[in-house]
Amino acid sequence: MTLRRFTVVAAAVGAVLVATVVLVVSGVLGRDASVAVDKIEQLVFAVAALACYARTAKPRWRRWMVAAMASLTVGLSAWIWGQQVLSVQLPSSTLAPLGFLLVPVLTLAAVIVLAHSGGRDDRPHDRRSRLVVVIDGLVIVGSLFVLTWVSALESMVRAWATSGPGFVTVVAHPALYLVTIVSLVVSSWTHRSIRQLPMLFITLAGIGQSASGWVFAYLISQGADVIPPVADIGFMACPAMFFLSSIAPVHHVRHTDGRLHTGDMLYLLVPYVPLMITGLFIFVGTATGVRLNPVEIYAGLAVVLLVIVRQLVTLMENVRLVDELRISREQLRHEALHDPLTGVANRVLFRERLTNALGVRDRDRPLVLLFIDVDGFKAVNDSYGHAEGDAVLRNVAKRLTHCLRAQDTVARLGGDEFGVLVDGADPDELGGRVLEALRSPHQVHGRRHEVHASIGAAQQATYDPGCTADDMLGSADAAMYTAKRLGKGMVVVHGSPLQELT
Repeated sequence: MTLRRFTVVAAAVGAVLVATVVLVVSGVLGRDASVAVDKIEQLVFAVAALACYARTAKPRWRRWMVAAMASLTVGLSAWIWGQQVLSVQLPSSTLAPLGFLLVPVLTLAAVIVLAHSGGRDDRPHDRRSRLVVVIDGLVIVGSLFVLTWVSALESMVRAWATSGPGFVTVVAHPALYLVTIVSLVVSSWTHRSIRQLPMLFITLAGIGQSASGWVFAYLISQGADVIPPVADIGFMACPAMFFLSSIAPVHHVRHTDGRLHTGDMLYLLVPYVPLMITGLFIFVGTATGVRLNPVEIYAGLAVVLLVIVRQLVTLMENVRLVDELRISREQLRHEALHDPLTGVANRVLFRERLTNALGVRDRDRPLVLLFIDVDGFKAVNDSYGHAEGDAVLRNVAKRLTHCLRAQDTVARLGGDEFGVLVDGADPDELGGRVLEALRSPHQVHGRRHEVHASIGAAQQATYDPGCTADDMLGSADAAMYTAKRLGKGMVVVHGSPLQELT
C-alpha cells in the first residue's frame, strides 16, 4: 500500500475510532448497548488485523503477528460471549484472560524476530554501547515502576495479596505490554528495521492497551464490579492500531548526512523522559504531604544510580571517540603529506617546510637544499619490473634518512627524484655524505643493483623576502642537470664555478 492510500485509510480508521469512543463514553445508547458497541468495534478491528497479517505473512515477524492477532480475536470473542451471552460483567474466568496475555508475548516475539532479521545502525555496537542500551531500558522500566507504584501499583499489590493468584492475570496483562513497549523503544535505537510505520502503530497499540489495563487492574483492586466506559478507551484503540500496523507501508530510511535526526534525538532523550515525569510526580506528591514508603525510596534511588552509571559510561565512550577521532585525523594528515611507497615526506610537505625555513628572518646558518636524481633506476625498473624498482626506491629513502639528522627533511619529489632540506650544513659535504650512502649496491630478491645519484645543491645563507620555494627548487634542479651532464654520480652547487663552466 502506498503512503498516500495508507494516510486516507488511517484517517478513516481514526474517524471511526473517535466516533465509537464518543458514542460509548457519552452513554446515549445505554450501558448494555455501549458495552456491546465497544467490544464489537474491538473484535472487528482485531479480525481485520488478523486477515491483513495473514494475507502477507511471508516475513517471519508477520507470522508471529498472525498468532498474536488470532490470540486477541479469541480473547475478545470469549469476553463478548461471557458478557453478552452469559451476562457476566467481568468474565475473567473464561478463556479471555489467556488470549489477552498471549498477545504481548507473541508481539514481543515478532519484534525480536524483526530486529534480528533487519540491519543495524551506523552507531558502534561494542560492549559499552550495548551496556548503555541495557541501562536505558532499566531506567525506563524503573521510572515507570516508581510512577505506577506511587499512583496505583501499591494498592494493586495489596489486593493481590488478599485476593490470591487470580489477580495475577489482571496485573500481568498491562505489565507484559509495558515490557513490549520498552523493548520496541530500546530496539529502535540500535535496529533501523524497527523504525518503520508498522512498529510505530504496534507501539501505540501497546500504549493504549497498557494504559487501560493498569486502570482496569486498579479498579479491580478497589473492588469494582463494573468498569466505566472511559476506562476502555485504550482497549478500543488497541485493535485499531494493530489493524493500521498490518497495512502500514514499510520504508527503510537510513540517514547518512551526519546531521542529528529525530531517531538520534530520541536516543538521547527517551531514557530521561519517564525519569523526569516520575520525579515531577513524586515532587508534587511529597509537596502535598504524601509520604514515600521504603519501596518507592529504594526504587527511586536505584533509577538515579542507573542514570549516573549511564552518564559515566557515556562519558567514557565520548573520551574514546574523541581519542579515535584525533588519531584518525593525525593518520589522514600523515597520509596526505607523506609518500605512500617510501614513507618519507611528499612534495607538498617538502614545499611547506622549505617555505617555512625561508621565512626565518634571523638566520645565522645556511639553508641547504639537495635535489637528487637516482641514476640507473630506470634500467632496474625496465629489466626487473616495478616491484623490484619500488624496493630500490625504498632502500634509497631509508639510506637518505639514516645519513641525516632527525630534524632534517627527506622527501620523494616524484618518480626517482628525492629532495633533502638541511638547516646549517656545507652543501659539498652534505652532498658527498649522500653519495657515499647511496654508493653501496642494493640487494633485492637476491640480486645486486648498483644505482648512483646526480645531486644539485642550492643554499640560502641569509633571509631574502624575494626568494621563494620554487626559486630554490629551480636552482637545485638546474644544478642537478649540470651534474648529470658532467658524468653523473657527483654534486654540483648552484652558482659554483663548476656550474658556470657548463
